[in-house]
Amino acid sequence: SDVIKLNTNECPYPPSPLVTEMIEKMDTERFRLYPDPEASLLVNELAEYYNVKPEQVFVGVGSDDVLGMAFLTCFKINPLDFNKENGGIIFPNPNAPTAIEMPLEQVEEVIKNNPDVVVIVDEAYVDFGGHTALSLIDKYDNLLVVRTFSKSRAMAGMRIGYAFGSKELIDAIKAVKFSYNSYTMNQATIETGVAAIKDDTYFKNIVSKIIETRENAKKELKKLGFSFTDSKTNFIFATHERMPAKEIFEKLKKKNIFVRYFNKPGIDNYLRITVGTDEEMKKLYRALQEILQK
Repeated sequence: SDVIKLNTNECPYPPSPLVTEMIEKMDTERFRLYPDPEASLLVNELAEYYNVKPEQVFVGVGSDDVLGMAFLTCFKINPLDFNKENGGIIFPNPNAPTAIEMPLEQVEEVIKNNPDVVVIVDEAYVDFGGHTALSLIDKYDNLLVVRTFSKSRAMAGMRIGYAFGSKELIDAIKAVKFSYNSYTMNQATIETGVAAIKDDTYFKNIVSKIIETRENAKKELKKLGFSFTDSKTNFIFATHERMPAKEIFEKLKKKNIFVRYFNKPGIDNYLRITVGTDEEMKKLYRALQEILQK
């Protein structure tokens, strides 16, 4: 309870009150039965909300599951493939960990120039200011747009991921999934996921609060000597003008404030800082001020 956790890009706010209501009135008698493998309730709710057809939606146990199914469906390891054109493309937009957004025009350029392979755009952070490629799924049958409930919908613990694509592409992924069906979404997750989608006002409210806190964090971190990319996510990828990132990371950890440090070439002097509540961020600024002054 005394830890400030700014290292995993979780939402700092609780899920919609409708999710709590759904849990409280849930018919637990149905838990003795296997859940609907198609998760039709959730698929239909997502299709209606995003104005696509249900057959253009795939859901999984977190976006990791969705991406895993996509790889099993669309990619294979064949040494000969590496001697010619690529066998598939996947990238996050906005990017992680840099927080940078690729303009939609450039995303479409990638899709258009690779018509013979599947292009997967991971949009885990798109609700925080990015521009979605969802409008392109009817134009390009090789596009798969992947999303998650873990960030902007405050439900990382429920493990809900989903994807949009052409009917043919979604059918292919379903065929692979149902051939062994090892990642069936449970009944409680399906119903709470539907409840979260229904509360659009709450969803937009917490997203706007996170964006507002993020923009303020940019000003505060800049005052402290940090520079960073123009984040379109729920985190900031920052480096300090004189103190190494690893040193700041270790000193923050001693104060029970956790941010993400990457010991990787090219980014080993950056910290990925999740946008928390205003109160959490104020504690972060005070801690950084103490560390940098010393």
